[in-house]
Amino acid sequence: MRSSRPASHRAFPINSFFHFRRDPLGFLDRAARVGDVVHWKMYGRTFFLINDPELIRAVLVTDDNKFDKLMEASDSLLGKGLTASRAELHRGQRRLMQPGFRQEQIVSFAATMVERAERVQSKWHDGAHLDVKMEMERVALDILGATLLGHSLAPQAAEISKAMTMAIGAPPNMIMMGAHAKWIEKLPLPAIRRAAAGRAVLHAIVDRLIRERRAAQIKPKDLLTILVDATHPNGDGEGMSEQQLHDEVTNIFIGGFETVSNALAWIWYRLSQHPESQERLHAELDQVLGERLPALADFPALRFTQQVVRETLRLHPPLWILWRQVLRDYRLNGSVAPAGAVVLLCPYLVHRDERFFPEPLRFKPERWTDEFRESLPKFAYFPFGGGSRQCIGDRFGFMEAALVLATIAKRWRVELEPGYPVVENPMLTLRPKYGLRMIVHAR
Repeated sequence: MRSSRPASHRAFPINSFFHFRRDPLGFLDRAARVGDVVHWKMYGRTFFLINDPELIRAVLVTDDNKFDKLMEASDSLLGKGLTASRAELHRGQRRLMQPGFRQEQIVSFAATMVERAERVQSKWHDGAHLDVKMEMERVALDILGATLLGHSLAPQAAEISKAMTMAIGAPPNMIMMGAHAKWIEKLPLPAIRRAAAGRAVLHAIVDRLIRERRAAQIKPKDLLTILVDATHPNGDGEGMSEQQLHDEVTNIFIGGFETVSNALAWIWYRLSQHPESQERLHAELDQVLGERLPALADFPALRFTQQVVRETLRLHPPLWILWRQVLRDYRLNGSVAPAGAVVLLCPYLVHRDERFFPEPLRFKPERWTDEFRESLPKFAYFPFGGGSRQCIGDRFGFMEAALVLATIAKRWRVELEPGYPVVENPMLTLRPKYGLRMIVHAR
């Protein structure tokens, strides 16, 4: 068990860069074992890793105005969109976009989520060998296009998948280098060229979505229309600029596609490794749904289905790490994080801490009883972040994952291809490095 005492240590003071670059998750796990507050120097900055839920709450909620989002290295992809914007800009943009994620709006998407999942799995056949990661990308992309963007993206699924893989190809050491990364992005290195090419494709797709929506005679009342109507192309200083519009749509595009598809892929992997959980899931679906597809009204009865989603998000949170920059000297349990230091909050590690989760490495969906959830410290589990910057689409994403899971698992059982390597790849999101090749069996 990790020590719960306040600790301030300079973890791995020698060659931190090389340790982190080779194995980011392993590096951070070793650092976390030192104590609840651990610090070291890397890239010319001081880094603090926080592993205590109360301190995490302080950074994300209580004292959030003393920290800023640190996203310099992703400017060329995310720009100043909601994921990366700072302070007043973030608050204003979040208020603007909130109507697109109201509860009544989200629940209206349930039937579309089920219909699009049914469409993708209807093309499977018994005994097929599939890359389930790519299949879930198709589902997520189809749902994103049909609900938030009002445009069919399915025909471009392969192109978008390839571009996304290239665009987020920078490892986390690049992400956290901050201002240094901007200079590195100018170097003529193959990996940087690939990332630039992938980002160019994504930006072109976003520009086309905006252009076509603006030209449409009848505009659907979706999030894209909310954003387009809030833009003033004449640059009169009111509303969003064209660049801000582009950045916001890009952020929604990436968030609704990349994080959800990864979460779904990891769900299938975990079920393939735990046949008893897969059988229990099938039993619940048979009992609740019978021969029909799931509907929003079934959601409360699909308790184990939701538990599977929660447990997978615990072990494989797509947003595996959050980082903030200290605006002014800040005290952390006896340590002082100086202005300019970087504070790291790692759901991947906190979710695997045995102080909060008995048998933390075991996939155990049934742990998520109402009593357990109520007893858990607030920020011992935060797969969607927290505070003013909690993911705006958290309820959308959770409902989507549960309904897609119910729709597909009702008809299919999954099995990982024998000997197939499954490796977590901590990039901008937590991806399966080699995809997930699986055999699907009709039930």
